[in-house]
Amino acid sequence: MSTIQIFDPALCCSSGVCGTDVDQALVNFSADIDWAIKNGAQVERFNLAQQPMAFAENAVVNSFLQRSGAEALPLILVDGEVALAGRYPLRAELVRWAGIAAPEAAAKPAAGCCSGSRCC
Repeated sequence: MSTIQIFDPALCCSSGVCGTDVDQALVNFSADIDWAIKNGAQVERFNLAQQPMAFAENAVVNSFLQRSGAEALPLILVDGEVALAGRYPLRAELVRWAGIAAPEAAAKPAAGCCSGSRCC
């Protein structure tokens, strides 16, 4: 299974889901990460404000920051290679990268329903 590393911009806490003005995108992403971990994904997350050495010591991340700056974060690595930058991944991307079973896209029809019966 692949390892997903998330290099966050400077956030007030480890998830960014704190304070009085919470970014809904971070709330959604935090829920997606929790879901992915519960389904077997290997995820590491680093916050620039709290773990600056993780950014400095990783050659890929350090090079990215020198080239693009901290405003280009978040940076997502999969097995050490850049997979995404500038936004948080969608759950479908986490599923693909982690190699976990995808959630069902739509609910199944109720028992006894059939095509054209208008019961669904």
